[in-house]
Amino acid sequence: MKNVLLIVALLFVTTLMADSMSKMDLIKEAQKEVGQISPKKLQTLLDDGEDVIVLDVRERQQRAEGSIPSDEMNEEQFISITRGNLEWKVNQLIPDKKAMIVTYCRRGGRGALAAKVLKEMGYKNVTTLKGGLKGWAKAGYPIQTGLGNVTLNTASH
Repeated sequence: MKNVLLIVALLFVTTLMADSMSKMDLIKEAQKEVGQISPKKLQTLLDDGEDVIVLDVRERQQRAEGSIPSDEMNEEQFISITRGNLEWKVNQLIPDKKAMIVTYCRRGGRGALAAKVLKEMGYKNVTTLKGGLKGWAKAGYPIQTGLGNVTLNTASH
């Protein structure tokens, strides 16, 4: 009986690990297919006034963590569509299939999957932000919050 329980437990753990690995494989495949833009490159594009749409695909609750800052001059470049609503809403909010789009989420996985879906929907110039919002913050760029723009202090103590 102990052997049967041990085998069942091992099968359960193996199944869980296989599931996680398949999700990571999907994310890695998507990142390879759509590429990734560094936070520095995205900031340069924004600073240079390039026509780039920054698409936040996080859930509403996660957006409370903050976002990549926009100002009144470029507010229309910053769009939020949850990953679950992307296929339903993107054509209305981003009708131009040639628009440059950079997707992001918290860490980068969902953003990469969203970018891949956009490519499959016919968007020609889409990529994802490497590391997502966390990568942006770790690179030293500000996060727009309800308290204003804040920057992660990465100095060692």
